[in-house]
Amino acid sequence: MSHARKDYPDFKALAPDIYERVLALSQLSGKAGLDKDLMGLVKIRASQINGCAFCVQFHILEAERLGVSADKLNLVVVWREAPLFSARERAALAWTEALTLVSAGVSDEVYAQASAEFSEKELVYLSSAITVINVWNRFGVAYAWTPPARIARS
Repeated sequence: MSHARKDYPDFKALAPDIYERVLALSQLSGKAGLDKDLMGLVKIRASQINGCAFCVQFHILEAERLGVSADKLNLVVVWREAPLFSARERAALAWTEALTLVSAGVSDEVYAQASAEFSEKELVYLSSAITVINVWNRFGVAYAWTPPARIARS
């Protein structure tokens, strides 16, 4: 039974222009060459922070299909304490947290870490991807979208 106020397919049908534009913006980071596995971790982490069950589940399922390890998916919530994340992933996750919790500001340390791992262009596209997942999260949380079901494989 769904607790959704307005579910994801309803949103797409109700406001296709918004859906299409946010989706198009979502796809730009991939076109800029940012790694899909990394982007999955970023989207999961922002969605965890924002409490968007739909987006957490959606991006976990997507990351699994891409082959992201179960350990990374399980530990992204505590990435600082888990040694399996690369310096680039750590920089992206710190940047994600700073931009998602933007009212706390972005420290010079986090900016320096991100700038050391990403080119100027990559950092702009990473920032855009973080901004967009935060947009999706706000819709998902506001309308209590039902998380997608895991499809059993036979």
